[in-house]
Amino acid sequence: MTQDTSQKTSTDDAMLPGERRAVFSLASIYALRMMGLFMILPVFSLYAHTLEGYTPALIGLAIGIYGLTQAALQIPFGMASDRFGRKPVIILGLLIFAIGSVVAASADTMSGVILGRALQGAGAIAAAVMALVADLTREEKRLGAMAVIGMSIGVAFAVSLVAGPLFNSWIGVDGIFWLTAVLALVAIGVLYFIVPNPVRSTLHRDAETVPAQLKNVIRDPQLLRLDFGILSLHSMLTATFVVLPLALRDYAGLATDHHWYVYLPVMVLAMLVMIPFIVIAEKKRRMKTVFSASVLTLGIGELIFMLDYDSVTGIVLGLFIFFTAFNVLEASLPSLVAKVVSPDNKGTAMGVYSSSQFIGAFIGGVLGGWLYGAYGFEAVFGLCAGISSVWFLVAATMQSPRYLSSHLVRVGPVDAARARQLVGELTQVTGVAEAVVIPEDGIAYLKVDLHALDREALKAFAVSDEAVDNADMKTAVGEQATAGHSTHN
Repeated sequence: MTQDTSQKTSTDDAMLPGERRAVFSLASIYALRMMGLFMILPVFSLYAHTLEGYTPALIGLAIGIYGLTQAALQIPFGMASDRFGRKPVIILGLLIFAIGSVVAASADTMSGVILGRALQGAGAIAAAVMALVADLTREEKRLGAMAVIGMSIGVAFAVSLVAGPLFNSWIGVDGIFWLTAVLALVAIGVLYFIVPNPVRSTLHRDAETVPAQLKNVIRDPQLLRLDFGILSLHSMLTATFVVLPLALRDYAGLATDHHWYVYLPVMVLAMLVMIPFIVIAEKKRRMKTVFSASVLTLGIGELIFMLDYDSVTGIVLGLFIFFTAFNVLEASLPSLVAKVVSPDNKGTAMGVYSSSQFIGAFIGGVLGGWLYGAYGFEAVFGLCAGISSVWFLVAATMQSPRYLSSHLVRVGPVDAARARQLVGELTQVTGVAEAVVIPEDGIAYLKVDLHALDREALKAFAVSDEAVDNADMKTAVGEQATAGHSTHN
């Protein structure tokens, strides 16, 4: 008895070994793919002039085109994974990504690289990976699992900005594309040999897009503000890096091989400086203030670029200010989406949010390349400062968020009447602000105040996996018996 109690406590407090294995291996797959997409960001502009058909506008298109195909295909890939299985769809996406990398690596024309980048984006595995994470983790550990995935993306982006210039000096941009193809194949190996196979795959409303919910999500003005925010953030990022590497080399006079000297300390310091702002936003409940100030700070960084892009000091200062604000916003935006959306619509809201991010990368690349060719560096940085100003006005009209977190409880199969009853009972639990029970899911989707939540009272509503499996088995046996009786008659 003592051993069983100890095991239960351990299970309640931490992920199981299988869950940790699943989460960290899938996070590595996500990170490897993101590195493949982002490593060319700080170096492609420096390489593009060697390609046949080079124009400034096509630089931006080549950098940003992956966002268009990613945005168009990530939700369909997620839906396909419900039908054909998570791993087959993820493997297909990684193969498409690898093929795109090979196409770009082999190309000696701008159109060839653009095709390769479009194929890279077409391997849109994000939604399928999130669904597989949900399949392989218990409901009460889902939030932590998604946080690990989110952190892996942030780390991958920071590493990419430093690794891109380093690998460029060693193997060139075409070598980086070959490397990303290898990374995609490594990711397939991780998926096949390390990621566990799910016992069952079901629809997870907290992690997947539900088409029937899209209409409500797209019409929500608070969510639209956040979608506009992530679109603006990645538009600014992509447009900035269409021209910033060129400014650093051609105007500030820093040799291409030494660009990582700038990116490494700036990224490390910016990530450290952002931490207290995140703490103030979340723990001190000053989310809107920190958020709006960070949007304004982005614009200040862009103005510094515009006024002093011919100086290493000016670029370093601008980058530090920009990336401190960028990191705060990149962490805050998904947190705000989770706070704003109703608990059963979270997966759909995050799907639209993610698509908005990739559309922003495409828009930023196209506009940045066109403005650079037509009007020069100042126009690109000025555009980004203007986007920041518009975003600040949009953010100022945002409602202060409720400081609530998503929480899931498996309640098992219930009928509609019992689901309504459970909603009333769950909202009586201390710390539960909102509850939605979907009978066919057997899941209660909650919004909770983690500081006040009565976890022990909530556990009384939870059923074990074994209980759900037994209920499913009884239902299946009953259906077979009914079918057999009908046939006999």
